[in-house]
Amino acid sequence: MTNVFIDGSAGTTGLRIYDRLSARDDISLIKLPESLRKDDNARAEAINSADIVFLCLPDDAARQAVGFVKNDKTAIIDTSTAHRVNDAWVYGFPELMGAREKIANSKRIANPGCHASGFIALVKPLIEAKVLSEKTALSCFSLTGYSGGGKKMIADYENPDKSPLLTAPRQYGLTQQHKHLKEMQALTGVEIAPAFCPIVADFYSGMEVTVTLFKKDVKADCEDIKGIYKNYYTNKLVHFDDCCDEGGFLSAAAFSGKDDMQISVFGNEDRIILTARYDNLGKGASGAAIQNMNILMGVDETIGLVF
Repeated sequence: MTNVFIDGSAGTTGLRIYDRLSARDDISLIKLPESLRKDDNARAEAINSADIVFLCLPDDAARQAVGFVKNDKTAIIDTSTAHRVNDAWVYGFPELMGAREKIANSKRIANPGCHASGFIALVKPLIEAKVLSEKTALSCFSLTGYSGGGKKMIADYENPDKSPLLTAPRQYGLTQQHKHLKEMQALTGVEIAPAFCPIVADFYSGMEVTVTLFKKDVKADCEDIKGIYKNYYTNKLVHFDDCCDEGGFLSAAAFSGKDDMQISVFGNEDRIILTARYDNLGKGASGAAIQNMNILMGVDETIGLVF
């Protein structure tokens, strides 16, 4: 039996992890009463009595929680931004080359950001295959459901008297300082941070990340890139699919409620479109966290996941 504690179980990601783990018979959840949920002493005791701890907290609180660990057995999976570009932590995207083994042998795992997961999944294999240069200036736009904004945004969108402005897609991150940019750059190795345009729309969950390429910037055509992805992604949770357009459309909600990611390539000989579709709450958050936990436990990494 693996003892697990979720620090920050009241947030969107924490609640999703809690609900998923509550149904498992190989997990014993350490729970704090509501009155002690923010008590530092109680949290520290729970953290140190756990085999695996999920941190579903703001960055500063996540750093504080890591400081509570006083043993060498407790493994931390941090879903915040706090440690994603910290060299002492393993980035928890198992499908990257060599990452699964590092995760299995680590006690400090940084869960990827939702938007960043798609960008890294699309760009990293092409750089490793040397068909895309680290010096290339890239553009990326990402469509996401409103659940990624947490409880306040969910309440705003589900308010029957919501602003009419919320009924149309809204772009944000307008200053090009989005918190995921650091990991997008660090994990792919691109020398220039991408021009990144995240867009939230009036649907609960789902994500569609797109990276565009001009032929002059890549030493491959569409078929070559498809082959690279097919060879790179061979497990069930990230997979290539070149027959996925829906009558000429591509919905960002297609993978809502699922924990896998679909990689696709579209375009022509001049302009190429790379897409990653998944659930911002699944492979973009709680699903990825549970996959990392399964790897730590040495069990089938798809246990408890939907795909």
